[in-house]
Amino acid sequence: MKPIDVTVSNRRRRASGGFARFLMIVVLLAIAGAGLWTWFSLSWAYSDGTRAGVLQKFSRRGWICKSEEGELAQYVVAGVSPQIWQFSVRDPALGTQITKLVGERVQLHYTEHTGVPTSCFADTRYFVDQVTLISDAAPAGAPAPVPAPASSPAAAPGAAAASSPAAASGAAAAPGAAPAAPSVAPIKP
Repeated sequence: MKPIDVTVSNRRRRASGGFARFLMIVVLLAIAGAGLWTWFSLSWAYSDGTRAGVLQKFSRRGWICKSEEGELAQYVVAGVSPQIWQFSVRDPALGTQITKLVGERVQLHYTEHTGVPTSCFADTRYFVDQVTLISDAAPAGAPAPVPAPASSPAAAPGAAAASSPAAASGAAAAPGAAPAAPSVAPIKP
């Protein structure tokens, strides 16, 4: 008798090898897509702006991925509870500057990044990139306010009645001088 040669088909082996290769390509494309999306959402800003208020809290938190987070209290009307705005800082040097300014009136410039896929980068979508200390003192070049005379407006003949809030409080501004605005001093790294 003559032995029968049975050829083992490699179709199954090729089919499973092809499926594994296809699955590996899909997984690699998913990882590349997630990496590209993360890069895009962190580098492209949806919006940017400036907010001012009292820097209420600043901390470094997170279980595995540590991020620097803060709170800015924005007072709209005196005597009313402030609106709390939460933000994140990605630059450690800026984080040390902000830590020194807790409790002060500051102006923060931020960029908004929507769609960041994980909280490892930040807990909020607002990333602060610049801080400016707001001083309530008059600017160096501004004229000093002149005190009001000791006599009342009614005692002086021909004196005009006080119509501005500064005149009503007893302080008169120098003629032609603009009201003093709070000065802004930028913080440099």
